[in-house]
Amino acid sequence: ISVHPINGKVKGGSLDVHPTEKALIVQYEVEATILGETGDEMLGDRKKCQKIIRLKSLNTNTDVAALARKVVEECKLIHPSKLSEVEQLLFYLQNRKKASGKEKRVVKPRDLTPFEGMEIDEEANINKVEEYVELLYEGMEEKVKGATLILHLARNPVNLEELLENETALGALARVLREDWKQSVELATTIIYVFFCFSSFSQFHGLVTHYKIGALCMNVMEHELKRYDLWQDELQKKTRTYILHFRKEHEKAFKKYQGLLVKQEQLLRVALYLLLNLAEDTRTELKMRNKNIVHMLVKTLDRENEELLVLVVSFLKKLSIFLENKNDMAEVDTVERLSRLVPCEHEDLLNITLRLLLNLSFDTGLRIKMVQVGLLPKLTSLLGDENHKQMAMCILYHISVDDRFKSMFAYTDCIPQLMKMLFEHGEERIDAELISFCINLAANKKNAQLICEGNGLKMLMKRALKLKDPLLMKMIRNISQHDGPPKHLFIDYVGDLAAQITPDENEEYVIECLGTLANLTIADLDWELVLKEYNLVPYFKDRLKPGSAEDDLILEVVIMIGTVSMDDSCAAMLAKSGIIPAIIELLNAQQEDDEFVCQIVYVFYQMVFHQATREVIIKETQAPAYLIDLMHDKNAEIRKVCDNTLDIIAEYDEEWGRKTQREKFRWHNSQWLEMVESRQMEEGEPFMYGEDGEMDRPDLFYSTDGITPASGAVSPDFFSDPYAQNGDGQHGYDSETNFNTLKHY
Repeated sequence: ISVHPINGKVKGGSLDVHPTEKALIVQYEVEATILGETGDEMLGDRKKCQKIIRLKSLNTNTDVAALARKVVEECKLIHPSKLSEVEQLLFYLQNRKKASGKEKRVVKPRDLTPFEGMEIDEEANINKVEEYVELLYEGMEEKVKGATLILHLARNPVNLEELLENETALGALARVLREDWKQSVELATTIIYVFFCFSSFSQFHGLVTHYKIGALCMNVMEHELKRYDLWQDELQKKTRTYILHFRKEHEKAFKKYQGLLVKQEQLLRVALYLLLNLAEDTRTELKMRNKNIVHMLVKTLDRENEELLVLVVSFLKKLSIFLENKNDMAEVDTVERLSRLVPCEHEDLLNITLRLLLNLSFDTGLRIKMVQVGLLPKLTSLLGDENHKQMAMCILYHISVDDRFKSMFAYTDCIPQLMKMLFEHGEERIDAELISFCINLAANKKNAQLICEGNGLKMLMKRALKLKDPLLMKMIRNISQHDGPPKHLFIDYVGDLAAQITPDENEEYVIECLGTLANLTIADLDWELVLKEYNLVPYFKDRLKPGSAEDDLILEVVIMIGTVSMDDSCAAMLAKSGIIPAIIELLNAQQEDDEFVCQIVYVFYQMVFHQATREVIIKETQAPAYLIDLMHDKNAEIRKVCDNTLDIIAEYDEEWGRKTQREKFRWHNSQWLEMVESRQMEEGEPFMYGEDGEMDRPDLFYSTDGITPASGAVSPDFFSDPYAQNGDGQHGYDSETNFNTLKHY
């Protein structure tokens, strides 16, 4: 066998500073050549490599020139001629300022920083992997050294494919981790870090799964969290003892605890990063959930290490998009633990925490917890922070959806900040989140009063009318619904709002303008003048035709007619215009829509109040007949308005009064009457009460207040029957009970 000698050359390359650490990066090239028997080059290969020289001792007082000489002497890859360049780079590192906290930094898997214990004097070489593997079979110190050398290789992505082909090395690492992870935190951290390097690339996830590293990491996390609880208990016991007697011993114990905590959090951080990478596959994520990953992560939120917390909260945020995981978070005190992180100085941590809270805020129960733990004022304070106001506003919007919490915003500085944001937009379109939030808050009376303070309403009206913004007008409409001072401020804008109600305007915008006007139930307002000046009656008649516009717009027209009908002269004008038949026609078309029916019946209720329109309703339309049909509607509000309207009609028209009483009698006793009729049909008996029956005896009918004799005296037995008053024909009466009831009357 002929042996071909290998000739290796190392060529020095460029120098640069590390982007985040106090370190120099040396780029160099390794050239390997296989020589023939005659000394000629047969085969050659080149590989680009880099070495990181970390400078832990570098600070503001360091002698840069002396340090540069030391670096050049100890690192053979740097030629002595580059001494001045090294000195310049060290001077730059010495004076480089830390990145501003306002700069957004996206947390990436490769951002995992080196940890204490990774430093090693020996330079790792891909060709010596077998030697490093052999170290894994030695004592604990040798195992740590071998794993660390392999880790240095794995941190360079170029080496991963070659390491992948070395099943012996990976198998040995997995075995050592499985057997010895409890014996050495450094060893466990280093080996998991090796597999983390593979997990940073999706194509290598199969390899990590094959060696069951994910399951091992879950076991490591569970074990370390239990150890942490034990440390805490032990420290508390020692604290109570030492503070009383031995101060120095207490400081020593605490220092030891701090050292253990640093190493443990390094291990947790590497293990969690690896699991986060593997969780890209939802099936793997489900396995983690089954092993209680959510509870372990929430438990880790108590730590103070900000880099670890960024990772934990990022993981929880990823998990929170699935309902099952969100429910797991709701079972434990997730929101309570997150609340201490809002606000915090670490920008990345605050940002990711707000994003997690936003995901959780879709759950009603978790929104309640957010308010209970005092997040409302904390989030409100973030509205002034340009970096976080969007996230904070979205969470606050979700909280404002619940009517129970709307009033709480009045006791913060939220509303002044929102009003400032609204007016800062100028003529630009307002952000959807901002205007939606304002719409919700305006639905509360106290908030509405704060919004209107100063020139608030005037500025809102000016902007809404100028830009014809339907969402801004919706906010104004919500303000107008509250009785008291805010409503009376709208008197100055009735004309402006009425002028917007034209066929040419955008329907959504007109709906909000109509809704705002319909809310203005103010006694002193001359609606007749408004309708005439802005020629609104023809517009109303056109829009009342079924299909003439969107249902929402037609409904607002009906509500508006109900409001203006409070004015007797205005009601008379509407009646003469022939609008009542149009309303009845609309009632026929929309009889399945409870909202339409209720509002139309309310229009009839308003009109029968006034003598001029009462005659038209009773004599010239079929409105009373429709009202009688609706007396027993399944909707309680419709029944209530119908009863009140028919009461008024009965007072002024005896014929409709008798018809109403007859219908109420028939409905109340429907089951008894059906039973009697069916028995007569079967037995051929004559009518029990004669041919005319009881239907011609008005003393047996009941009024709207209950069943009363003609004299008006109410039978006490009526009030003892809980079903007699509500006219509910669905209750089952036996024949004897109904018969006795009728006999008593």
